[in-house]
Amino acid sequence: MPKRKSESGETSARQMLHETFRKLREQRGLTLDDLHDETTYDRSYLHKLLHGTRLGSPEVWTALDGVFGTGEQLRQLWELARDDAFGSRYKRFMQLEREATVRYEYACSTIPGLLQTRAYAREVLEHGRPRDAAELQEDVDARMGRQSVLEGEDAPFFRAVLDEAVFRRPAAQPAVWLEQLEALLEWQQRTNVTIEMLPFSAGLHDLMGGSLTVLWLPSGKSVAYLEGSKSGELVEDWARVDELRLSYDVLRDRSLSPEQTTQFIEQLIKEMRACVPSDLI
Repeated sequence: MPKRKSESGETSARQMLHETFRKLREQRGLTLDDLHDETTYDRSYLHKLLHGTRLGSPEVWTALDGVFGTGEQLRQLWELARDDAFGSRYKRFMQLEREATVRYEYACSTIPGLLQTRAYAREVLEHGRPRDAAELQEDVDARMGRQSVLEGEDAPFFRAVLDEAVFRRPAAQPAVWLEQLEALLEWQQRTNVTIEMLPFSAGLHDLMGGSLTVLWLPSGKSVAYLEGSKSGELVEDWARVDELRLSYDVLRDRSLSPEQTTQFIEQLIKEMRACVPSDLI
C-alpha cells in the first residue's frame, strides 16, 4: 500500500504510526477480534486506530507492542505522532523544548500544561473546541505526555511564574482543584522545578493577557514563545527575545519567593479543606 502524503508531500509520523500498525496486523494475520482478546481494547476503537481516525493513547500502543513483540516501536512512533495533535504552530516550539537546558515560563490564567494534573487538563480542554470523548482523551494524553520533558537526567531547569489569577480561578470540581494544588507542591519539591506566584499587588506589567515561555538551548541561543488564548508566536530574533527575557525578569523579581509561594498554596489547601464538605474533596 503506498504511503499517504501530507500537504507538504512528506509522510507524517501519525501516518507512519497507523500504517505500521496495519502492516504488523497483516503480517501476523490477526483480526480485530484477536487484538481485542489480547489487549481488552474495544474492537471499534482498534478499527479507528487501524484506519487513522484516532491517534490513540500511549497505553494502547504499549499493549499492541506487547502483542506484536515490537519492543517500544509503536509507543515511540506515538510519541512522535502526538505532536500532530497540537497543530503546526506548536511543532517547531515542541522540537526546541525537547532540546532546552533551561525553561522559564509565565502563565497568566491557567496552570501551565507541564504542571497540570490529568483531571485539570481534561477540564481545561473540555472548554475548548468541540470534540467527542475519544478525541478529548487523545488530547489529554498528548498534553500529559509532554510532561516527560521535565523527567530524566537531562531534564531542563524549569522556573514557572504563575499570576495570582491562576490561583483565583479554580477548577469547577473541588476535588480536581485540590489535586492540582497538591500536585504543584509536589512539583515544587523537585530539584529542577521552581514555582513562584506573581501577586496582584505587583501591579500592571507588559505581559498581561498572555503567556510567555523562554527556552535556553545547548548552543547558547534563546528563543521565546508568546501565546494567547487562540494564537501563538515563536520568536527567534535575538533582539526581541532579549526584550521578552527582560520582561520576564521584571515579573520574577516582583514575585513571591518559592518558599512564600509554597506557603501560599498550602494556605489555599487549608482554606479549601475548611470550607468544602469532605465528601466533595
